[in-house]
Amino acid sequence: MLIHTLASAVAAAAPQNKFGIAEVLFPDGKPAWIPLSTFGILLFMSVGSFFILFTKWSEQSKLMKQYSSLAAFWRAPGLREGASKLEKNSAWRQIVDDGLSAEENASKMDESEGHDWMHGSLARSEASINAKLGGGLPFLATVGATSPFIGLFGTVVGIYGALINIGIAGSASIDKVAGPVGEALIMTALGLLVAVPAVLAYNFLQARNKRIAELLSGFSTDILANLASKGVIKPAIPAAPAAKPAAPAAAPIKK
Repeated sequence: MLIHTLASAVAAAAPQNKFGIAEVLFPDGKPAWIPLSTFGILLFMSVGSFFILFTKWSEQSKLMKQYSSLAAFWRAPGLREGASKLEKNSAWRQIVDDGLSAEENASKMDESEGHDWMHGSLARSEASINAKLGGGLPFLATVGATSPFIGLFGTVVGIYGALINIGIAGSASIDKVAGPVGEALIMTALGLLVAVPAVLAYNFLQARNKRIAELLSGFSTDILANLASKGVIKPAIPAAPAAKPAAPAAAPIKK
């Protein structure tokens, strides 16, 4: 009983040090504006990175799903009839519409000039789609490259403030140094925590964009060949699944 009482008295007399992100942002209950600003910037970068990741991933998935339904488009007798089978405002519909529009203008030119015009029009259409798919990726690259340095800036400022307080107090014991310096290092950890997902998201989305660019390029080439050959040349497509024969009616039971 006596030992327990002495231990409680020693614990109550010992200084209660609180360390953590809250102490970094609000030392002594007062806001520290530089750490708060650094934390706010890193938070904005993190939220923006995940927003771009999910929105671009959804956009890419929709495009690739639409590509799987192009077989029905090529089975149509012509490009105009096939275009009606494509989803409006889709990338594939845009290429078809731009190709048909270029064909109308190419008929007013010489054959070689008209072919170059159609090729250039489809290339511009393809480039505009790729540019739209690449939107947001520069932000991810910027976050991945700069957020560790922003966190390091917060750490340097935190260590500087800790050393000033230690110099004013005139004490450099381990308990006076380890706590403030350890708190300052939290900002570096936060910077890395923001940078790693941004870099992974950038590489993931960039790889999927390259695959979609290949599909767009192939589809654009097929459209150009179809237009130049007046609908003769079409890519090889699997045959439409045959309808299942109806089940024979059951024979009446003779009594």
